[in-house]
Amino acid sequence: MENKHCAARKVTYRIPLYSEAIAVMRSSYRFATIKNFTGALMKLKFKALAIACMLATMSISAHATTEISWWHSMAGALGDRVNGLADEFNKSQTEYKVVPVYKGAYDEAMAAATAAYRAGNAPDILQVFEVGTATMMYSKGAIKPVSEVMKLAGEPFDPAAYVPAIGGYYAAPKGAGLLSLPFNSSTTVMFYNKDMFAKAGLDPNKPPVTWTELAADAAKLKASGAKCSYTTTWQSWVELESFSTWHNVEFASRNNGFDGLDTRLKFNSPLHVKHIQNLANWAKQGLFTYAGRKDEATSKFYSGECGLLTGSSSSYADIAKNSKFKFGIATLPYYNDVPGAPQNTMIGGASLWVMGGKKTEDYKGVAKFFKFLSQPEVQAKWHQETGYLPTTLAAYEITRKSGFYDRNPGTDVAVKQMITKTTDKSRGIRLGNMPQIRTIIDEELENVWTGKITPKQALDTAVERGNLLLERFEKTNK
Repeated sequence: MENKHCAARKVTYRIPLYSEAIAVMRSSYRFATIKNFTGALMKLKFKALAIACMLATMSISAHATTEISWWHSMAGALGDRVNGLADEFNKSQTEYKVVPVYKGAYDEAMAAATAAYRAGNAPDILQVFEVGTATMMYSKGAIKPVSEVMKLAGEPFDPAAYVPAIGGYYAAPKGAGLLSLPFNSSTTVMFYNKDMFAKAGLDPNKPPVTWTELAADAAKLKASGAKCSYTTTWQSWVELESFSTWHNVEFASRNNGFDGLDTRLKFNSPLHVKHIQNLANWAKQGLFTYAGRKDEATSKFYSGECGLLTGSSSSYADIAKNSKFKFGIATLPYYNDVPGAPQNTMIGGASLWVMGGKKTEDYKGVAKFFKFLSQPEVQAKWHQETGYLPTTLAAYEITRKSGFYDRNPGTDVAVKQMITKTTDKSRGIRLGNMPQIRTIIDEELENVWTGKITPKQALDTAVERGNLLLERFEKTNK
């Protein structure tokens, strides 16, 4: 018998073959008489098996490999890169084996992990999108903060090493380290089609900086024959959430939820209403095209249909792969009459959470893996291959010094938007039930694009409906 699996301890071990113990029988055979041969043989068999079991126990200690389960939401090429990270770590040592498992989209993986935790078989590591942060941190007993895990394992860990807007977003209250490990972080940027700009008589190397300039450029793109001048992905994230941090205004009270559960939505301010009203006007003029709630607009851009796109910096890889034209990357537009703008954009993507109720050995394995992922060289490679942000300043410096940004102009735009020191209003958004609030925003904004209600009505209604969810979350987690 060999390579049996011990599920209780999540280790792989080898039990010596029965033939390896038969020598013991033979060595004792001379003590047996013909008369009691059968009885002696039986005794020797039991003795041999006892020795085999003893050797098996010794083998377990010598060859134990603790498995670390990692549930993630990275499909396709990104999923391949996740598997590559696990393989690289596994080959670097023999104590632990990270096993990545794709569990569907972010919301699906989160739901699966919740059910698994209740059933007592949650994964060791779970990838959670940024809007799930509040839900995770208030799940008492379900998670173990990453700073605690690293301390328990005796692994060095410095939260200050992370890009301010990223580390600050996943920071625990009152400076108690990080709640989760920043992994695939992104932010909002603007992509533009340089060929379409040239055709419209615009300077291909001069993208719009303000929303006023974007509207003017969009009009020229339309006049030159463009089917779609401007579009956006993830409208709540881009046009309201990141819009708020970029202009250093509140999306919600209590510093966007960072200061307590008794937070309420504030994205129906005059500035927010003005922006949605402008988008509604541009939609009527044929300058803005709504493509869908998620990233449907990305394909409209790289197919050459739309000339301007606001969306995730992580779309760079898809756009570079699929576009047949020259494109540029620029910062998110802003209103230059707003004091303090531009500040920093909103974080997106996801982080890695450690589930609670695990054994110390499991946490040590997680810590070893997180130490590996945090290496500047590993971070820099991940950033360059995927388009996600370098989560640490050291990874950014490695990438910059390597000449990557010079060879790929514009890929550093997202980083520059994030490396500035954050304010209480621009640190990020930490609200309970945020995925559901996004759905409410989508529903109300879609009513604006179809002309059913005014922008003010839409935002007022979204705030009212969203606040009911915040009140419910507050009562549940007090």
